[in-house]
Amino acid sequence: MLYSLLVTVHLLGVVIWIGGVAFVTMVVFPMIMRMEGSLEKTLFFQGVEHRFARIAKLSVVVVGLTGFWLLHVTGGWRYLFKGPGVGPTLMLLVWLLYTFLLLFEGRLFKVIFRGKAQQDTAKVFRRLTVFHWVVLGASLLAIAVGVWTGHGG
Repeated sequence: MLYSLLVTVHLLGVVIWIGGVAFVTMVVFPMIMRMEGSLEKTLFFQGVEHRFARIAKLSVVVVGLTGFWLLHVTGGWRYLFKGPGVGPTLMLLVWLLYTFLLLFEGRLFKVIFRGKAQQDTAKVFRRLTVFHWVVLGASLLAIAVGVWTGHGG
């Protein structure tokens, strides 16, 4: 019963978190790239990012707690960074990446939007778009490998 509850909460957290990343990557960034003014782009992005950041942080915490608890309940710790544990290992690495990004997002945005970037927002948003596609790809890969290895693939 505990295992089923943990898996359910874990998967709901992943769906909200990575689904949000997919939405931002596939819907929000293309909308931003079609906007004319730099100020309009920046304000729209900041509005979306500000709202989603809270949801993402909560989801990442829930996924992390349930993921670690699942590793404890199943004894999965012993498989991390070994062949049979490729799914959980990829999931852990992606979770660590997002945790790092969310912890330091304020500093990262200051770096991204400083200097010449303030004048060339199109360039900044192109870079952010590419970065989001890479992170989304890594996330989807971790999910796919986790499901594949977790179900006898």
